[in-house]
Amino acid sequence: MRVCVVGAGTRFLSGISYYTLRLVNALAQEHQVSMILMRQLLPTFLYPGRERVGKELTKMQYPAGTRLFDGVDWYWIPSILRAIGLLGREHPDTVVFQWWSGTVLHSYLLLALVAKLFGAKVVIEFHEVLDTGEWRILPARLYARLLAPLLLRLTSAFIVHSEFDRKALQEHYRLGKRPIEVMHLGPFDHHAVQDVQPVREAPSSCCNLLFFGVIRPFKGLEDLIAAFDSLTEEEAGRYWLTVVGETWEGWSLPSELIGKSRYRERITFVNRYVSDEEVAGFFAGADAVALPYHRSSASGPLHTTMSHGLPVIVTRVGGLIEAAAGYEGAIMVPPKDPTAIANAIRQLTAMTGKHYTDPHSWKRNVEHYRHLFRSMDGSSKALDEALT
Repeated sequence: MRVCVVGAGTRFLSGISYYTLRLVNALAQEHQVSMILMRQLLPTFLYPGRERVGKELTKMQYPAGTRLFDGVDWYWIPSILRAIGLLGREHPDTVVFQWWSGTVLHSYLLLALVAKLFGAKVVIEFHEVLDTGEWRILPARLYARLLAPLLLRLTSAFIVHSEFDRKALQEHYRLGKRPIEVMHLGPFDHHAVQDVQPVREAPSSCCNLLFFGVIRPFKGLEDLIAAFDSLTEEEAGRYWLTVVGETWEGWSLPSELIGKSRYRERITFVNRYVSDEEVAGFFAGADAVALPYHRSSASGPLHTTMSHGLPVIVTRVGGLIEAAAGYEGAIMVPPKDPTAIANAIRQLTAMTGKHYTDPHSWKRNVEHYRHLFRSMDGSSKALDEALT
């Protein structure tokens, strides 16, 4: 099949950028794939990570021979015309839109309409219904509520990353009988490289516990710091906390708590977005990972952890419960519970030094896509019913 994937470029680098790359590489094993990337998500001054926009933080490679347009600017002219031109030249059978932010909605709506006019089927892969930060902004929320249903009316099928998300999507929108495929993220093993120099300030005698990812209110980092502070001095002597992440949405509470921590001298805090090489080094230097999210549809850091085979403390929220199922290195704890996190930290000593097997694979994800494409071939009647 001829498949065009529309997703995040690297100028505004994020986990969706990596996912788009890995998906295209996987699909290219079976299909003729092209790409349209979102280059300028929004005016740079509005982006939480504005200081790093455009910096070369990754050396990601797209499949050789892939027709690529990088990419569409938020303000369209003239970039949207070139994106439409690629659709016209490639005539894809299916166009797959990666959904993670309302900032791309107007571009997606136009490209989906053009794709339908060219005879292509439209698929949306949801990473979350709407970004939590955007959802708190009334104009952004109203904008999504107005335009998202129009985009969904053009869509033949959907992909989500958990049963939790499938139910949430069905509750949020009227999808009718159109196919919904549930599949987890594939392995984020692009950072699990050989012969990397470990990065850690922790002494070799300590269990180096890593928190990795953008620091936002829903990530729950403050709970992890509270749990670390609740350890006795004897217990704390066996651990070291490494926090690596860029602060978003003005969420300064974790930074303040780190500064006031009774074990501040046992905490490494790298408060920025790090390059691919640094990511590899921090994970190579970690003995375990903690992800104390309050909510989450999916987590790139969780899949990065499983690709490295490290033990992980992860909260029972959203799609993370299903994503971590079958991973023997996972310790599941309730959200917003520093006491439970502290007890989990105490369990890590017996779990470190082992390599745990990642239960996910990109081959399985390609099989999900294959199943979805077949489902769409027989769903035209259901689609007609859904749109009436």
